[in-house]
Amino acid sequence: MIKIEWFFWLLGLITVVNAGQMAVDRSNPKRLTSAAFWGLLGVSFWYGTGVAAGSLPAEPLGAAVLAMIGLAGFNLLAGGVPRTTGSEERVASAARLGKKLFLPALVIPAVAIVCVSVLKGVTIGGTPLLEPKSETLIGLVLGCVAALVVAMLVTGEKKLSVPLHSGRSLMEVMGAALLLPQLLAVLGSLFAAAGVGEQVGRITNAILPEGQRLVAVVAYCLGMALFTIVMGNAFAAFPVMTAAVGWPVLVEQMNGNPAAVLAIGMLAGFCGTLCTPMAANFNVVPATLLELKDQYGVIKAQIPTAGTLLGCNIVIMSAFAF
Repeated sequence: MIKIEWFFWLLGLITVVNAGQMAVDRSNPKRLTSAAFWGLLGVSFWYGTGVAAGSLPAEPLGAAVLAMIGLAGFNLLAGGVPRTTGSEERVASAARLGKKLFLPALVIPAVAIVCVSVLKGVTIGGTPLLEPKSETLIGLVLGCVAALVVAMLVTGEKKLSVPLHSGRSLMEVMGAALLLPQLLAVLGSLFAAAGVGEQVGRITNAILPEGQRLVAVVAYCLGMALFTIVMGNAFAAFPVMTAAVGWPVLVEQMNGNPAAVLAIGMLAGFCGTLCTPMAANFNVVPATLLELKDQYGVIKAQIPTAGTLLGCNIVIMSAFAF
């Protein structure tokens, strides 16, 4: 059986290797603290296996998280611009490779789809090939590995150290923002556990006219988008708005199809992701990597698409989720 835990270990290994590269880079004035931050993150992937299994205490992992917060909070991580080739060399390389540049990006969803739709039910000797309930994530990771192989074949690169150095450069540019999606997802869970969704639900139920399905759909989709804009991540907004409107109103009161309501609601949240600098790794960091003059240029370009998609999600949910 292929387990998702293996890929967490692989991610930890890559992160530790990148931390080692940072530690020996004397051109970086924050090399030791940067290496400490990413090294702690990499080791946490390995140590977390024991914590999840109950064989290791959780306190050291918590201490590592607090240390990482201190390093990032006191601005002790390396920043700067990505280490890339010159503009003329990039133009020449793009002209040489042409449409082949898109192959690695297309490999990722292709492999993920195969894992979810074809390999999900495959068993070997009565044992599932892919760990149950993790098929999608395993497919995504396998897609990334396959994309790396394809990218090296397309570009003719033979040294694995080159993508490792490029990954290390991106880690330095993105900094702690790289962990923002995970942190915001945890924040959403904390909000749900604290009852924020229930309180929002009470306010919403007091305002929403009874029996007005379209109004409830608009409230859920628009709420998902707005909460995502504020929190920076649809996964953080999802438990709050679903507990407030999605489940109690659209599913229980109005007999909506749970899968359709919740899936389309998540898509509505992604519309908010396109519009917020809080989603730094999606919007602000790409502006830095592309060396745009306007830090919010990516967001400004995406707002019309986000608004259109939000309207489409409202129409689709109203028409097909009930």
